[in-house]
Amino acid sequence: MTRLRLWTRLRLWAGENRWFAGLLVLGMTLRIVTMLGFQPALWFPDTYTYVVTAMRPSPDLVRPAGYSFFLILLKPFHSFALVVFVQHLLGLGVAVLVHTTARRLGAPRWAAVLAAAPVLLDAYQIELEQLLVSDTLFAFLVVAAVCVGVSRTVARRRAYAIGLLVAAATLTRSVGLPLLVVLGAWLLIRPDPLDASPGVREETSQETRTRALRAGAMLAAAMIPILAYGAWFWGTHNRVGLVGANGVFLYARTMSFADCSVMRPPPDIAMLCDPRPPAERPPSQEYIWAHDAPLVLLPGITFSADNDARAARFATLAIRSQPLDYAGSILSELTRTFAWDRPVYPDAEVYAYYEFPERPPPPPGRYPAQVGAGHARDYEQGEISTRIVEPFAGWMRAYQDVVHVPGIVLLGLLLVPPGAVLVRFARRARTEGAALPRWPRAVWPRAAWTLPWTVAWVLLVTPAAVAEFDYRYVLPAVPLATLAAAVCLRAADGPQTK
Repeated sequence: MTRLRLWTRLRLWAGENRWFAGLLVLGMTLRIVTMLGFQPALWFPDTYTYVVTAMRPSPDLVRPAGYSFFLILLKPFHSFALVVFVQHLLGLGVAVLVHTTARRLGAPRWAAVLAAAPVLLDAYQIELEQLLVSDTLFAFLVVAAVCVGVSRTVARRRAYAIGLLVAAATLTRSVGLPLLVVLGAWLLIRPDPLDASPGVREETSQETRTRALRAGAMLAAAMIPILAYGAWFWGTHNRVGLVGANGVFLYARTMSFADCSVMRPPPDIAMLCDPRPPAERPPSQEYIWAHDAPLVLLPGITFSADNDARAARFATLAIRSQPLDYAGSILSELTRTFAWDRPVYPDAEVYAYYEFPERPPPPPGRYPAQVGAGHARDYEQGEISTRIVEPFAGWMRAYQDVVHVPGIVLLGLLLVPPGAVLVRFARRARTEGAALPRWPRAVWPRAAWTLPWTVAWVLLVTPAAVAEFDYRYVLPAVPLATLAAAVCLRAADGPQTK
């Protein structure tokens, strides 16, 4: 009886959302073809670190262990094919969240379908889900937190849920940490319900207190697991933080513009200078991984406490001495996000990991990756090399040449919400002959797009500011950008439900 009832509900839902259901089936089919063509999974250099942490649980100095915990949950099945299968389900889940939330917030049906289309159909998104990396899990957690955050009402339980989702995202990728501020501010300033009648009125002290308690509940729920992980990290490495590489990555980032003749660094960090002009320097990541990089040549491991502190001092001095150059370098990295094509960056080796391969990749060459490969065989209880199976692999390679979201389209999506607001304000001023409404009360019913829009920008700007541009860092922002664009098109009387 229960199965019959579930099947009936699915048929009714598919009938009401036939266009989205069709895209969802197509997205499932593409993912099945991918799993058939690249068995059991595709590998990335970071994968080996995650596997080592999963097999020998201990906080890593470079990456938080959230994705390793994910691998631990699936470890009893001894199957990387299952891992990527679950990642594909998470990708489909992101599409369902985007479509459902857009409709709940009153977006037109066609806009909600289009908002979910990129995550369902983009070949690079599908390839990322086949890679054993943290980005798919991270994207699902962030999109889930945002979708709960724009619910019609956010009671304390939902605030706790948002906090736990943001904490999980932060422990999966440290770029999630700024989202604590974004979600906390959102819960602090948004009134309930979002679709309240517009107008300006005085806010009661009870409403202010309720919003403050809601934001505090979210922050408390987020900080408990984050602090617990920080305590584990301290107990293991005797260092404060979630990772021990923030200074190193920021140093590498500043090497795109740092000029020691301007900085005049003290002798103990002057050895980190590069005498070459910035235009002749390699991509930022080379200052972390290249065997002849100044930081790598220092005594001890690259991410030791002394080296990380020294790198952080150099980076801080570079930013203080050359703030305009730093801002320009961030903008330069960010513009790579919005290119029409996909030029090779940061180098051919990394770029190739985001393309469906024609032949199996070679075994890892670096010793840490070789150690990780050994643990991966223990995890799989068998061989881990990728098998390329035709014709399925060839179909996905051909598909990837055609179907993906160009960067300039992402920029257009991000410009839709502020453009729509300006048009709406101008139309209201012209038809009513009145001053623009006061922020936020008068426009808040239409302002639910601001949360996914802001989070999308944070996900794009943060890597450009503290590390460097990477194509896989862009993809988690795409469903948030499409959600924001769809929501800002909501009809004045668009439906909103819990």
